Amino acid sequence: MENQNIAQVLPEVAARWPERPGLVVRKATGYCSWSFREMDSASNALAHRLVAQGIGPADRVLLMVRPSLEFIALTFALFKIGALVILIDPGMGFRNLGRCIAGVAPTVFVGIPKAHLLRVLSPNAFRTVRHFVWVSNLFGLSARTLAGPDSPAAESFPVYPRGLDDPAAILFTTGSTGPPKGVCYTHGIFRAQLALVRDHYGITPDDIDQPAFPLFALFSTALGACAVIPDMDPSRPARVDPARFIKTILDQQVTYSFGSPAIWNVVSRYCLAKGIRLPSLRKVLMAGAPVPGELIQRVRAIMTPDGEVHTPYGATESLPIASMTGSEIVAATWPLTKTGAGTCVGRPLPGITIRVVPITSGPIAVWDEALALPVGEIGEIVVRGPVVTKAYENNDRENAFAKIDDNAGFWHRLGDVGYFDEQGRLWFCGRKAHIVSTAAGAMYTIRCEAIFNEHPAVFRSALVGVGPAGRQLPVLVVELRYKVADPAALAAELKTLAVANPLTRSIEHFLIHPAFPVDIRHNAKIFREKIAVWAVGRLRGIGI
Repeated sequence: MENQNIAQVLPEVAARWPERPGLVVRKATGYCSWSFREMDSASNALAHRLVAQGIGPADRVLLMVRPSLEFIALTFALFKIGALVILIDPGMGFRNLGRCIAGVAPTVFVGIPKAHLLRVLSPNAFRTVRHFVWVSNLFGLSARTLAGPDSPAAESFPVYPRGLDDPAAILFTTGSTGPPKGVCYTHGIFRAQLALVRDHYGITPDDIDQPAFPLFALFSTALGACAVIPDMDPSRPARVDPARFIKTILDQQVTYSFGSPAIWNVVSRYCLAKGIRLPSLRKVLMAGAPVPGELIQRVRAIMTPDGEVHTPYGATESLPIASMTGSEIVAATWPLTKTGAGTCVGRPLPGITIRVVPITSGPIAVWDEALALPVGEIGEIVVRGPVVTKAYENNDRENAFAKIDDNAGFWHRLGDVGYFDEQGRLWFCGRKAHIVSTAAGAMYTIRCEAIFNEHPAVFRSALVGVGPAGRQLPVLVVELRYKVADPAALAAELKTLAVANPLTRSIEHFLIHPAFPVDIRHNAKIFREKIAVWAVGRLRGIGI
């Protein structure tokens, strides 16, 4: 049987385009680049070194290395030896880090010296680890050996045979509606994702990618495209230095980039203020949170004239499952979004089946097509397809709530609510966990918040419910774009907006929050649970 190990794509790309640049990194002394041959050679050298240290296909390897050649080479080296790779966002918070690491029971920890401090701070999280590896100058191998243009070719390494259903990696959810969960990826899921990204977005070996999310540099490499590592902290995308981010785009003639709306909000405003255009940039993919139409317009204004913005939709457990172009959003759906229709996320991608089912808090044991709701009716979004992960790691309870058995297959419950329109487009209305349950009925966050986000002083808003389900008091909390002189006058203006729309007419309480708590990965998903707790305290303070 053909080896389906996702690591096989690197030697294949290296054999086809050995001297093409595969990775570019900006350093203090200038740009360093590595060809696909050098990247494959580096991963081979590391694979041999890992095996020599007793690490192999039975191991579960926690990898904590910054975006770099080391990250790319180590990830492919670990796949090559057949190990399970565990990738985790260090910015998720100390408590979550310890809990997540303990929950996936790694046997090997490979990390930079700073990451190894976690062992001291949270020893119980590492109780299953038998082998600790420090990544300092790549295990003692010189940078020249691994990365220099005159590097000697490392001895080839036989990629460990894996099937499509064999586990490849564990990635973690953002934790925007609860503790982060480990999601099991198979080699088949990675291959299915590659095919969707390549075919739907037209990514070719002639492209140059600048991925703001480190994992996507692996996709670029696997597709034969050059990846440019941006000069930024990936755990704080909203704090990106726009000048540095666009410098690498301009210098390296980047043609496409994936990042959160938070990044492109900063970058597009900077470019427009400075009169900067990015003429090589043909595709921008934005995901992680709803993408406003005005942000799409700003980004398109700085791209090549025939460039396009795409808004892939999905989750860590299933990505991508639907997509839409910025052109269609601006022309057809954004005007409806502003009036409370929700955010249109597009049509299901090839091979992906999406249904909307009645909202329920308990498990759904067995799938029945009769569950599917008609067009226009809001319900919970469920999905089936080759990019949909089968289970959370060591989390039977969450698996019971998130998966629906369907004979030979299964459906995943995204935890999102939405509906289909007459054109087969899916509309996102918010998270199921964020529904505000009032005596008059359910209120959906994304639909309601769009009404208030139109106010020029509002940067973003969060609808939260105070009190017991079924009798919750709807409270609208806003984060301002700029300081207002008269908060009471602003509240009155927001009240006027609320009264004018039947979706929001029942909202009578408006609060200003200094800075919304958001997820680390995208800096865009709002932690409404935390804001709800804050709102309770504020309302009590004014006697409500």
